[in-house]
Amino acid sequence: MDKEYFASINEVSRELGLPAHTLRYWEKQFPTVVRPIAGAGGRRYYRPETIARLKTIQDLLYNRGMTIMGVKKLIHSGDFSAMGNMASEPRRATVRNDMDDIKSESARSTFDGTKIDLAIDLLNQARELLE
Repeated sequence: MDKEYFASINEVSRELGLPAHTLRYWEKQFPTVVRPIAGAGGRRYYRPETIARLKTIQDLLYNRGMTIMGVKKLIHSGDFSAMGNMASEPRRATVRNDMDDIKSESARSTFDGTKIDLAIDLLNQARELLE
């Protein structure tokens, strides 16, 4: 029988490159998905699935530009578990790259209706990221 490995808050902090106080803060903000086990003396120990959820939260907040409130809504909607399977490229960077492509293309030619529609779509995506 394999024993399940529990990581200390310091190990998780090093693995994610985040301070321990950030992990404790996320524990308060996202209590339904971040639930460490309390050990002797109140020390926190994290299961592998909790660490995976923390990595997803980190990706959503730091790479995809979501807010704490946005992640809370995602958790509440039930879509949070699907977020762990998304590609690692930040959505914000994708929008920025698409806008750069439109700018460089517009320098070579004039806008037609399709390009304007694409630009409006990208602006709407940017607005969603900022909300």
